[in-house]
Amino acid sequence: MSIDFSSLGLNIPEILLPAYGTDYSKWAVIACDQFTSDEDYWNDVEKITGDAPSTLNMILPEVYLGRDGEEDKISTIHSKMKEYIDNGTLEKFPRGIMLVKRIAEGRSRLGFVISVDLEEYDYSEGSTSLIRATEGTVIERIPPRLKVRQGAGIEIPHIIVLIDDPSHSIIEPLVTLESTEIYDFELMKNGGHIYGSFIEEKDLSELRDGISNLYENALKKYGKDKAILYAVGDGNHSLATAKAYWEEVKKDLSIEEQKSHPARFALCEIENIHDEGIIFEAIHRVIFSKDGNSTDLIISKLLNILNEQNGKAYIKDKGFIPQDNTFAIPFIMEDDEKLLIIENPSHNLEVGTLQNALDIIVKDLKLADIDYIHGEDMTRKLGNIKGNIGFILPPMDKGKLFPAIADSGALPRKTFSMGEANEKRYYIESKSII
Repeated sequence: MSIDFSSLGLNIPEILLPAYGTDYSKWAVIACDQFTSDEDYWNDVEKITGDAPSTLNMILPEVYLGRDGEEDKISTIHSKMKEYIDNGTLEKFPRGIMLVKRIAEGRSRLGFVISVDLEEYDYSEGSTSLIRATEGTVIERIPPRLKVRQGAGIEIPHIIVLIDDPSHSIIEPLVTLESTEIYDFELMKNGGHIYGSFIEEKDLSELRDGISNLYENALKKYGKDKAILYAVGDGNHSLATAKAYWEEVKKDLSIEEQKSHPARFALCEIENIHDEGIIFEAIHRVIFSKDGNSTDLIISKLLNILNEQNGKAYIKDKGFIPQDNTFAIPFIMEDDEKLLIIENPSHNLEVGTLQNALDIIVKDLKLADIDYIHGEDMTRKLGNIKGNIGFILPPMDKGKLFPAIADSGALPRKTFSMGEANEKRYYIESKSII
């Protein structure tokens, strides 16, 4: 008997998983948008997976975006997806969800893999959809990701969607339901351990009722115009790409066909923001000077911009103690660390204040390129290289996320990261989109 989740923006998927006997430790690789400035990481992954069936063959690590041979790589990805379906490497499960437990860095967290309805997701500014972006979507980031999805037979996601469930009434009770253990293994490259159990659709009525109650609570808390049920915790641009692809596909479908087309539903993992295993880490910035521009010039221009946008901006040595309503952002430049001081900032978060100025440096003045780095150690390592500047940002209080999104909409892009890079979601489950 089918259980109706559609009014809650969800769809129970037919999940694809590797056939019995597959080496999951080689199958599962980390999200493609991690270690984007660390090609050695991905070279190691290639060595580890070798010729074994692996999700590495179905993704394009973003460290390779824009390089020669990208089109050939994408074509190979599409061919490998079809091969895995045709030769039985991937097997389709009946409708249901995967209950997932992940242990990394001494912390464990629970989640369940399900499909969200892209008709209930809108990343545009001022959106009041059930599923909402947590960061500003950079439209320019969608086309290169869309190339991978166009022509693909399946999707294999790293998206994590958050719910605001302080009473732990949604995910935690799933542990008591009848389930079938599917995997239990160690993730490669210091990714920790992961367990996955399958729960059939017929056993999910309490999950549906729990999420329905959660939405009723959100309506009472925020009001109908601002109520938010789901916030994208990881993979904002991945979900935006899925949305863009669906908008392409639906143009050629009848209204009736649109209701059930597989591309309308995007696979993701839902987690509770109040899970003690979820921590918010900062996402740092590294600037890479180009065209012979010196880092001193970039800092000078940056100060000018910050002074125009805020009360006052200047440089101080480490140890300086700022006054109230002042940000102190450490930055590393050629083996030297200083503090970027910003008085009376125009934004309520350090990341927003800094990003507003860096956007001008990168996009308008074209003095440098930028990368967003998970992990302070890597930021310092890159910042110490001649021609680079690394900015260290503080983490966000996760308890403020849902109220902030409900009240003001998406945060500045790359405001927070759910854990360090090695704690990101590894690709395991997939789903047909054709």
